[in-house]
Amino acid sequence: MAWITRSAVDVRDALASRQLSCAELVSALIVRTDAARALNCYVAFDAEGLLAQARAADARLAAGERLPLLGVPVALKDNIDAAGLPCGNGTGALHGRAVHADAELVRRLRAAGALITGKLGMHELAFGITSNNAVTGAVHNPWDAARMPGGSSGGSGAAVAARLVPVAIGTDTGGSVRVPAALCGVAGLRPTVGRVSADGIAPISATRDTAGPLARCVADLALFDGVLSGDDTPLPDVALRGLRLGLPQPGFWDDLEPGVRGACEAALATLRDAGVTLVPVPLPGLAECNGEVSFVVALFEFVRDLTAYLHDKQRGVGFADVIHGIQSPDVKALASPLLAGGAVPEAAYRQALQARARLQALYREAFASHGVEALVFPTTPRTAARIGEDETVALNGRQGPTFATFIRNTDPGSNAAIPGLSLPVGLAEGLPVGLALDGPAGSDRRLLAIGRAIEAALPAMPAAPLPD
Repeated sequence: MAWITRSAVDVRDALASRQLSCAELVSALIVRTDAARALNCYVAFDAEGLLAQARAADARLAAGERLPLLGVPVALKDNIDAAGLPCGNGTGALHGRAVHADAELVRRLRAAGALITGKLGMHELAFGITSNNAVTGAVHNPWDAARMPGGSSGGSGAAVAARLVPVAIGTDTGGSVRVPAALCGVAGLRPTVGRVSADGIAPISATRDTAGPLARCVADLALFDGVLSGDDTPLPDVALRGLRLGLPQPGFWDDLEPGVRGACEAALATLRDAGVTLVPVPLPGLAECNGEVSFVVALFEFVRDLTAYLHDKQRGVGFADVIHGIQSPDVKALASPLLAGGAVPEAAYRQALQARARLQALYREAFASHGVEALVFPTTPRTAARIGEDETVALNGRQGPTFATFIRNTDPGSNAAIPGLSLPVGLAEGLPVGLALDGPAGSDRRLLAIGRAIEAALPAMPAAPLPD
């Protein structure tokens, strides 16, 4: 069925005009999901429940009801509460445990008429970048099943790329929406922190976490951003001629896999030809400042915020139960010391927040003093690694830590709480490459508008191969 390859905007409009029935669409997605079972995108998928939602949506459409997402399917990362579905956060102590209330963002999706298809695989506790999860199994990349889809929202990226669902919702702490978007060849948005409610989402860090959509085009990201945030301001048309974008330095454009460099530099050449002005933007001391923030803030707030979530949402287990139930070795090594006197001291946390304030000021000054509307850079320095390369990965002939390698370019903007967008810009040896855009805090709709203009100027991204 051709409609499963179309955008959410197209599907929404076809449903509203009665060119397409929701039951037909969902039936095709169920067949597709069954055919792609080996990818292990879903950890919970209720075909009968989804068909019931589709029939109800068809009845509402037939009665003349119109809503922004009426009948549009969307899947959720497994750390987002949705009534009647399990919310396992990818971890042993919570796996298979249903919740009885919707997260605020799920309430908004349902109120807009969306169909919730199920829960998607992720890195355990969202603390990683591979989605190789010892509890639920590895999620596989649709472009090459031997490779990872990125993380921690790996199921979200893979499901959209495999055409199991037009849009998925992930969460992003240091790159966990944009990295899987890049490695799976789809578009992903990390909103400004606080733009989308975090209520009902199993957290790592209130300072760093944000939920955001992954989709096949920017128009779909904008549609879902409007529903999730309540800000559905129409995207303005952006002329590329005269648009000023910054090339952040140092680091972002250094030590790239040759295929990644080639695809991203080809995209820049296209933008230059379209009239974009590309401006070098120094970010002095950024790496050092970012290093003072990342793990200190995340680990301190993880203890505080996950404890509060487990209590407030009555999940039936405590923080210690969750830590003891971790099965993925990389996550266990990171989180287990938090129970054994290894918690981050509050004084260190306060110092890290001061470094974060300096980081935010550095970004504000960079945007203002260079007159650029966004910074542009490769989302990841290399394409998807092989499943099992959890600890180290090769980049230009050298081994380095997998996690740090893949979030190198996305983490600083995450710590600064600014919005980020990843767009697919082609393939390197058959694997997707992403180009990232970071904008000033609160510029989400403008950033999406810029992304839409860039998307229109670049060659169309090919679709991932379908399973036989």
